[in-house]
Amino acid sequence: MRKSYDEIIFNLIAKGFIGIMALFCAVPFVMLISGSFSSEESIMKHGYSLFPRGFSTDAYKFIADSPQKVLNAYGITILVTFVSCALALWLISMTAYVLFREDFKWRNGFAFFFYLTTIFNGGLLPAYILMVRYLHLKNSLLALILPGIFSVFFLLIMRNFMKGTIPVELMESSKIDGAGDFYIYWRIVLPLMKPALATIGLFEVIGYWNNWYNAMLYINKESLFPLQYLLYRILTASQGISEAAMNSVNVQTVPKETFKLAMTVVAIGPIILAYPFVQRFFVQGITIGAVKG
Repeated sequence: MRKSYDEIIFNLIAKGFIGIMALFCAVPFVMLISGSFSSEESIMKHGYSLFPRGFSTDAYKFIADSPQKVLNAYGITILVTFVSCALALWLISMTAYVLFREDFKWRNGFAFFFYLTTIFNGGLLPAYILMVRYLHLKNSLLALILPGIFSVFFLLIMRNFMKGTIPVELMESSKIDGAGDFYIYWRIVLPLMKPALATIGLFEVIGYWNNWYNAMLYINKESLFPLQYLLYRILTASQGISEAAMNSVNVQTVPKETFKLAMTVVAIGPIILAYPFVQRFFVQGITIGAVKG
């Protein structure tokens, strides 16, 4: 069908506006990369720019001073992130499916119980005692995986998503055909939840990828440091060296500002590369197929 003149004008204006906004969003990231390849002196003298000034890779050399540590931290972070994300999506989706079922008579009571935990919690000290004294998870990868693996906020989002998009008649017809509860969940409900799973999964991946707090509490072994905590320790060490350099000319100075930018590039690189593979689910149809009746 041929578009009218008004539709063509509207599309041009809308796409132009979106393109300009996308350009504004990309500028800070370009300046981030440019600053990470600039020299420390140029950053302190001229500030940040779209193109590197005094091209230098000193910041990345400082990060790669111990490449084995960085690669090991990358492996730990990738393992923890994807295992945690898979377990979180599995637990949250199964719980949301149970709370979504109208034939589960205690679903409102359980939903209220889950919601109550968002208002009242034990706090940091009981959580630390539970993890260390009773579960004995000090210096264990489970200490990086278990805390925060079940989010009630994401549970409520997924439950409301199911209530608004998945027809109850679809599950009723499946039960009439002899399908069990797990079969309905795995083969019928789960494929229809791809947009919600992709959205929540992206937030879970970002949350676990950027998490350094659990490592600070529960991990002492350097071989189990995730990437963010390792970079945090490197940054702390660089600040200590910079302070020492102010009092002694024999101490080697480190690229403080450019190191922060390079550290950010190293940390967010894999997330940016992974985002396009998840983005397609955001625009995917919510319900696949239809219910005949």
